[in-house]
Amino acid sequence: MPRVVVFDETGGPEVLRLAEEPVVEPAADEVRVRIEAFAVNPLDQMIRAGQSPRPVQLPHARLGVEGTGVIDALGSGVTGLAVGDPVLLIAIPDFETKGSYAEYTTVPASRVVPRPAGLDAVGAAAFWVAHFTAYGALVERSGMRPGDHVLITAASGSVGRAAIQVANQIGAVPIAVTRQTGKVRSLLDAGAAAVIATDREDVAEATRRHTGGAGADLILDAVMGPGLAELSLAARLGGTLVTVGWLDPRPASFPANPSLTIHRYMGFADLADPAIVRRAAAFLAAGVRTGVLRPTVDRVFGLADIVEAHRYLEKGTQAGKIVVTV
Repeated sequence: MPRVVVFDETGGPEVLRLAEEPVVEPAADEVRVRIEAFAVNPLDQMIRAGQSPRPVQLPHARLGVEGTGVIDALGSGVTGLAVGDPVLLIAIPDFETKGSYAEYTTVPASRVVPRPAGLDAVGAAAFWVAHFTAYGALVERSGMRPGDHVLITAASGSVGRAAIQVANQIGAVPIAVTRQTGKVRSLLDAGAAAVIATDREDVAEATRRHTGGAGADLILDAVMGPGLAELSLAARLGGTLVTVGWLDPRPASFPANPSLTIHRYMGFADLADPAIVRRAAAFLAAGVRTGVLRPTVDRVFGLADIVEAHRYLEKGTQAGKIVVTV
């Protein structure tokens, strides 16, 4: 029978185990996907560790909110898709019972989009969540425009690197922020117009230097925490701050720039809007086609090594996505 990763209690990576489950027939308006690869996300780590934003039913809970594969079966009422189509899983509403850490899963047909031509399974598994988050926060929520100076924190991560690419596709000017001088070259190579290393320079002063004294038009922050007040000073008067994560779990300080427009971006809300998903899929596919958008894969594991994949995630040293092939 097909394999699936489950956990019966919350805790460290060692609670994950492989089990066997029968193949499930898709219900009406669903598709069954034979999964080829999936990404390991910080949200998965939170859920496994018992820090889930919503309750998870134990035992035999599953993980995984994104992945890629081939449509294996169609439920009644599904149109526009065919068996054999390569697709991206863009969201799994009931991931605790149908997560992507498996050889097969069933999802509503509305929760898959065609896999962009030019992406193999590993690249496709690493693509959607990071790039959709960057697109949604910068374009849909913040209205990023050509010529905008965009300051991107945690720029070495998958969302940060995706944001650099999305900014370049729009014609904006991405300025990357990293804590380590040693990462400057890789971020310039990734497309950043400039890189600020906070182990050697002040982020607000450096941002003004790179923007002719004005400050950033838009800040994309994945860190939050007590450094948020200082970060806000890097924005111009009347600028925008959009947060997409909370890498620093400490309480966030209140922004010190009173003129800022502030957004707290959560991609799950946009994923429920078919119009936004349609626009995002078109934008991202175009970026892949032109070569501006490309996934960043740090390391690839096999399904049998899922515990090691989560141990590697917990180290926090990856630059890009961790992918598991099935």
